[in-house]
Amino acid sequence: MRAFFEDENVLAFFTDRNGGFSKSPFDSLNVSHNVGDNVSDVVKNRELIADKEGFLLENLVYMRQVHSSRIEVVKNSFLSEIKDTDGLITDRRKIPLMAMSADCATVLLYDKKRKLIAALHSGREGTFKNIVKSAITSLKDNFDSKSEDIYAHVGPSIGVCCYEIGKDLAYLSQEKFGNSYIVEKNGKYYLDIKNMLKAQLLNEGIMPEHLKISDICTSCDKNYFSYRRDGRTGRFCGIIMLK
Repeated sequence: MRAFFEDENVLAFFTDRNGGFSKSPFDSLNVSHNVGDNVSDVVKNRELIADKEGFLLENLVYMRQVHSSRIEVVKNSFLSEIKDTDGLITDRRKIPLMAMSADCATVLLYDKKRKLIAALHSGREGTFKNIVKSAITSLKDNFDSKSEDIYAHVGPSIGVCCYEIGKDLAYLSQEKFGNSYIVEKNGKYYLDIKNMLKAQLLNEGIMPEHLKISDICTSCDKNYFSYRRDGRTGRFCGIIMLK
């Protein structure tokens, strides 16, 4: 799935789980080294994506994601994996940034005016910690970015239809954010991460016409990895690169 930025200066897309080399339960386009998959299969999957999309695999920068709001500014591609981080930002060309998911939201940001990009992993904890605010603040502080110039695409993630949570977490969400993101059905509680992210992005000054939220629920759609649905499984990703 292409991001909606429609700009010749940027490559931005989301993968699904199809067309790779990994065996069950990681079948087949798993991009993560940290879920128990065969390392060589993951490498072949990443090579496949790099060849198809036209970037150098050795330049790919990704994260050991920990459900934080920590943002790393990438100045070169020598690190490859950055630990204990859930957001990457760069103004450098030819460095693809990757965020991985199996229900959490991957968020791609692009400042069209200043040619800045970001890739974020925003699950429940990252969203509760408002990682998009941390990323946009970093773009502003480090690169003088302006909210009105930033475009945001939230990729496929678990929908409110499937994200059942316990009563304690529902009450915590209501305490922090009000009743807007909890749906109660038949005595059960469901969390609406997509609309929470939408509100956070708009609150940071992203213009509505510069924002797209995928309506794909990864738990419903078996073209995507879903930890909630399958337990032990692979990861798909969002990747963004300045050309």
